[in-house]
Amino acid sequence: LFEQALLYNMRAHGTPIVACLSCIFLSLTNTNAYVPQYRSSRTQLSMVSTSTTDTKEQFPLTPPSKYPTARGTTVDSRQIVASGAGRQHLTAVRLAHILFASQDLADEALRKLRNAEMSFEELAGQISACTETRDKGGEIGWISVDESESKNEHLDLLFPPEARELAIQITTKPGDIVLVPSSRGVHLVQTVDVMADVRKMAFVKQRKSKAARARGGVLSGALGSADSKPLTYKLETMGCQMNLADSERIEGQLQSLGIRPLDPEADKKIDPDVVVLNTCSIREHAESKVYSYLGPHAKRKRDGDDVAIVVAGCVAQQEGEALLRRVPEVDLVMGPQYANRIADLFEDISNGNQVVATEATHIMEDSSKPRRQSTTCAWVNVIYGCNERCAFCIVPTTRGVEQSRPLESIVEEVEGLIEQGYKEVTLLGQNIDAYGRDMVPKRKFSDLLRTVGTIPALKRLRFVTSHPKYMSLGVVDAVAETPAACENFHIPFQSGSDTILQTMGRGHTREKYLHIVNRIRSRLPDASITADVIVGFPGETEEDFQDTLSLMEEVKFDSVNTAAYSPRPNTPAATWENQLDDATKQDRLQRINVLVKQHAGERRARMKGRTVEVLVEERNVRIPTQVMGRTTHGYIAYFEGDIDELRGELVNVEIEQTKQFHLVGKIVP
Repeated sequence: LFEQALLYNMRAHGTPIVACLSCIFLSLTNTNAYVPQYRSSRTQLSMVSTSTTDTKEQFPLTPPSKYPTARGTTVDSRQIVASGAGRQHLTAVRLAHILFASQDLADEALRKLRNAEMSFEELAGQISACTETRDKGGEIGWISVDESESKNEHLDLLFPPEARELAIQITTKPGDIVLVPSSRGVHLVQTVDVMADVRKMAFVKQRKSKAARARGGVLSGALGSADSKPLTYKLETMGCQMNLADSERIEGQLQSLGIRPLDPEADKKIDPDVVVLNTCSIREHAESKVYSYLGPHAKRKRDGDDVAIVVAGCVAQQEGEALLRRVPEVDLVMGPQYANRIADLFEDISNGNQVVATEATHIMEDSSKPRRQSTTCAWVNVIYGCNERCAFCIVPTTRGVEQSRPLESIVEEVEGLIEQGYKEVTLLGQNIDAYGRDMVPKRKFSDLLRTVGTIPALKRLRFVTSHPKYMSLGVVDAVAETPAACENFHIPFQSGSDTILQTMGRGHTREKYLHIVNRIRSRLPDASITADVIVGFPGETEEDFQDTLSLMEEVKFDSVNTAAYSPRPNTPAATWENQLDDATKQDRLQRINVLVKQHAGERRARMKGRTVEVLVEERNVRIPTQVMGRTTHGYIAYFEGDIDELRGELVNVEIEQTKQFHLVGKIVP
């Protein structure tokens, strides 16, 4: 059996024989071992090269973190999860398969999937030899990881035990597709989803006070009880779009438990039973802001109020158990990877315990629907984490390594949103161009764009955030050739100086960035380009700063998010001695903001007199008789209209005035 598996996977994936033999040896000697068969040999895709002595000296060791983020360490989520609590407490995997009579047919099918010519479901429906699953897109269903419990016996004829064991031994990473043999033939097996016991993965701390343990808190007796009093929650979100999307998933979980949000008007005098703070650690003093916010809620608890306090997001991942020591009143600390599993963690809280959930785990699909903040536009995560090692950035430490979602899961979510009436979808990723490079076989983001962009009834498709190091010209072509894709690109450049870019560890040059811009301008001359930039990075000279200004003059961005550098925990740049003083950083920040506003105004000025399509989103909060929407460029537009009639509608607007960061117009036929 293993000899056949060796040959199949060598032929299908080009895996070196040494890697295949080592994985088989591991699987024979340790059923819980990680099988490194699919670790990418192209490590330069995942990290900045550390081959030179100078680089090693430039980036000294930083304090250890939950996720291995130092240069030279692994960024393969399979190995991280397999060697930790994620694999140990994996309970089930959801699989789909396509059955073939011959190896040649299986190889051809794998090629079609790799090139995004067909989806797994479509392929299964057309050519699978398994009549039991063919009409269900190859769906096998959930399979228990522990074969000894005989929970999978009903699948023995459908998907024989030897094939199940081998498939799970090779990979449990959602999105992976592998070839395994069985007595029925050759199976092309896709891992669709996983289920882990997150309660066992979490650190549970019993409260010292017997009274606190006996009382159990506001959640005690409330979960799963029809007689319990209705609970309320208040959720505050700090940070980026990823955090906003995570908050929607957290709210979906809370409401699935019957906990309702506080009404800003009707519940003004009511204190929430559950307080959730979804945190961001990007900017300076992030931790102080979190502790400051928690203060009044912690005091409520000390004064005898029954309130559950939850800290989620990046600061929670960064601080971990230290947060409980700093604010003992906190009940739950959980990293971003547990945003859709908060309901599972509440059970231990209801028993009077404190819980810290920060262990690495494969991202699981949502068990409940997110509570969307808009009825028109929706976020859809396509890849979590980041494998980059930028010297200034804390994200890899707090959000972990890259984990792409299966294409089929993304398409299913988007189709569901369209059925609910959503018109626009934004695909989210910390490094979205890396989508699919962690999968077996590898996928391309440009293929995902084309696939999602052709879903019927989807009016608009956006995506953030691109990385110049990995953004392929194929992505530009995909936007140009996909009608639903908006002509709007967000590509952070961070600096216009090659010296600073190298010091940052960005992995791209000024020339590479301008090459991407030129490609966009040639294919989509009217496209908008937005970016992020940091000024005052350690060692930045006035000449380096002038290089940044000159790049901005050359590109003329539609908008730029600017920031003065601030040291972040667990980042190499925070330990360097060549830090700039605050006065210099603030001076450069003010100067660059002047240029940002100038270019923003110039770019929007070209829209005057045009008639553009605007998707209406909300009321203009400053002028209630006006509505607010966005053009395909991402420009905000205000115009007179009734929000109750126009929300979610695509209307033609003639632009009469242009401002630095918005447009003003009127509806025309």
